[in-house]
This record gives sequence, C-alpha cells and structure tokens, in this order.
Amino acid sequence: MTNTASAQTGNFWGVDITAPHPRQDTDLLSQLNFIPGLKEILLLRQVHALEHATVWVLGERGVGNMGYSTASQPLDNDSLGGLSTDQGFYLYGQLNLADIRKAVPLALQRLTSGEWDLAVHPRCGTNLSVGMFLTAGLALGAHILLPRGPIEQFLGLSLAAVTATQLTPDVGSLVQRYLTTSIPFNLAIEDITATSDIWGRSAYFVQARWKE
Repeated sequence: MTNTASAQTGNFWGVDITAPHPRQDTDLLSQLNFIPGLKEILLLRQVHALEHATVWVLGERGVGNMGYSTASQPLDNDSLGGLSTDQGFYLYGQLNLADIRKAVPLALQRLTSGEWDLAVHPRCGTNLSVGMFLTAGLALGAHILLPRGPIEQFLGLSLAAVTATQLTPDVGSLVQRYLTTSIPFNLAIEDITATSDIWGRSAYFVQARWKE
C-alpha cells in the first residue's frame, strides 16, 4: 500500500512544499537581494505566468472568433499570442481593449486563488527551447554511443528526434512551472493600452509593476 502523502511529488509529511505561497518571491528577494537583477527576473516570471493565464481566459471567453469552452475542454485560441517583459506583456491577435481589460484582472485573480495550471501554456516558447535542447542532447548522445556507420547514425538521429518530440510537452511544462513562470502574488496591473511592439507589430500592452 502506498501512502498518499508520500506519493505526491514534493509532498512531505502531508505538506506540499512545491505549492506556491504568497510570500515566496518576496522572501527569496529579501534573502538574495545582493544578486543584481534578481527583482527583474522574479517580476518577469510572474508577468510570464499572467500572460499565459490571460491567453487562456481570452480563449475561454471566445475572443478571436472561437466558441466558448467547456469545463472539461478549455480552448486554446492559436490566433492569440503574447510576449513578456519585466515591465508587462504584449498581446497579439484579433482583440479589443474591452475584452483584455476584463480578462487580465480575471486571470490574475484565478491564478492567485489557486488555478496554478493557468500559468503553463503548451504554445510557450519555453517548450520550443526545451525541444531543441532535448533533440540536440539526445542526438549528441546517439552520435557518441552508436557505431559510426551511416545507417546506425541515421537511426540514432531519428530515434533522438522522436524521443525529444515525445518528451518535450511534459518536460516543457515542468520547466515553465518551476523555472520560467511564477504565480503573480506580487503583480499589480498599471495600465492596458493599444500600441506597437519593438518590431512595429500592432499589439496591446499590459503594464505591470511589483508590489510588496
């Protein structure tokens, strides 16, 4: 018989030590405030989570000519996208200001109230980076370990690519959850405006700031 508490990842004596808590980044910043740029990195992770959650919420609300989602099957509107910075995030797609101004605070409220899965998104660039890293690492391993014949090397490269493709969604989600995003307990929304990004593309910018 397996003990339920010990079977859960990061669960120690019935307490989930990996679960986000409101002071996690504040405490980390106070302990490591001698590290240059740490506050900006922590802010960027929280902004990144809110960007993902906002895209999910917009998709659920049917923004961008999509139908409404159901509780069991949330919609991912692949016509919507985002880009995070340490000052806020850009949103791209067929959007209007009114929808965004409703979606952003709702996404923030849902994230900080326990819907932590909204911080992870399958179309995040993190997954692309993870996929490239896994493919390169597995391909290098196959090249070193397998015989140097062209057939063996080709089979090794093919196996590496297939394996990386299978692993990327799960590994990418873990990297997002524990490295590139953080629940935005310290995030306050300053403004939401129609603008252009640094490449001149039309976008909406959600300006955010750190709050204690």
